[in-house]
Amino acid sequence: MMINIIIAFFISYIIGAIPFAFILTRFMTGKDVRKIGSGNVGATNASRAMGFKYGVLVALLDLLKGYVAVSLTKIILPDNLASYYLLGASLLIIIGHNWSVFLSFSGGKGVATTLGVFLNLVPLTFVIFIIVWFTVVILTKYVSLASILGALSSPIISIIFYNNSYITLFSCLVAILIILRHYSNLNRLIRGRERRFSFPPGKKNKEG
Repeated sequence: MMINIIIAFFISYIIGAIPFAFILTRFMTGKDVRKIGSGNVGATNASRAMGFKYGVLVALLDLLKGYVAVSLTKIILPDNLASYYLLGASLLIIIGHNWSVFLSFSGGKGVATTLGVFLNLVPLTFVIFIIVWFTVVILTKYVSLASILGALSSPIISIIFYNNSYITLFSCLVAILIILRHYSNLNRLIRGRERRFSFPPGKKNKEG
């Protein structure tokens, strides 16, 4: 049983650590996405380097790796194992994205990967997060604010609908991770210096 847990945790982190924004940007342009725009290894910054459609592709790939990694974890871990092992492995997927071993422990901000994890584990949280995200982006044009508010909605949804202390704790930890990764964006939002999202996003866009 212990070997299953170790394998599940290892695979979860490694899959999460696959840096699709870095890989696609390097393949398409020969450039390092970490040296473009905000330097973030995520979909928004990838769109600056390659264009909007590739940014969407990166977001989908990051979401997919979150979903697939959870699915593999469910297969590896025994059915009778406590749920917090699955949630722990799921947290490692997001940590892998944020601090990738393949990029000297740099990475993205974890929003799309988190959504992939939520889609598999807690689909209702995924739906509400998406609704909040799109609503905030449409109303304010701030991607970072949309991500932060979407993250904050996840513990609330867990408390209201899932009635599971482990899921609530997991949602709180995920929300904290997303907010911490958006710390610089939050500072710029408070000072009124955060750039707004444009469609399609251009190189002048600076939120991360």
